[in-house]
Amino acid sequence: MNLVFEEKAQKRLKKFSPEVSRKIIAKLGFFISAPSPLEFAERLINNDAGQYRFRIGDYRVIFDVEEDTIVVLTLGHRREIYK
Repeated sequence: MNLVFEEKAQKRLKKFSPEVSRKIIAKLGFFISAPSPLEFAERLINNDAGQYRFRIGDYRVIFDVEEDTIVVLTLGHRREIYK
């Protein structure tokens, strides 16, 4: 699978500390290299934000799947991502 970041997600990723950004990027790399990346994801009930989420520690990555591509829509700390 391929991984694409929307502009909003790129901006939010840059606001995190370098340590947190590296952790998120590394974990996303692990997820997409798996035979079935969606086995690590949880489907969101309210699709306003996106279809799925990855949980990476205290951070959440909200994304949609388009054909063979994971499109990261937004990401953030778990206490603020769904607001």
